[in-house]
Amino acid sequence: MRKEFVFLLILLWGVLVFQTNAFSFGGCEPDCQKCHTLSSEEARDLLKELIPDLKVIGVRIAPAKGLWEIAVESRGKKGIAYVDFAKENVIIGQIVKIKTRENLTRERFEELNRIDFSQIPLDNAIVMGNPKAENKVVIFDDPD
Repeated sequence: MRKEFVFLLILLWGVLVFQTNAFSFGGCEPDCQKCHTLSSEEARDLLKELIPDLKVIGVRIAPAKGLWEIAVESRGKKGIAYVDFAKENVIIGQIVKIKTRENLTRERFEELNRIDFSQIPLDNAIVMGNPKAENKVVIFDDPD
């Protein structure tokens, strides 16, 4: 009985003394950007071995703790990669919130790939219907 009590006291002491590093994420500030940084140039350098023609569009904190979200473009296609704060691992996949089943990666991907309709040149277009309609459909065709 005495051995268990001594073991429990040592364990409790360890928890109290080391709780900031052992039980908090990384033992750093609640605002991750105070301790961790990743520039677009750094992200490009990290990922260029995997995708040589990579262009980094943006870098921000990912919706999952401990990761950077890197918006990338390669060969005209946009995508998302995640890099851990240690800058040692890359994750290419989906982040899905367990409780709500919300696909956070898909939402960000759609945001990145959203087309600004006002940027589509319609100078030589054939417009059918109301040109000021709320919803528009654009069909591209090559007559040759």
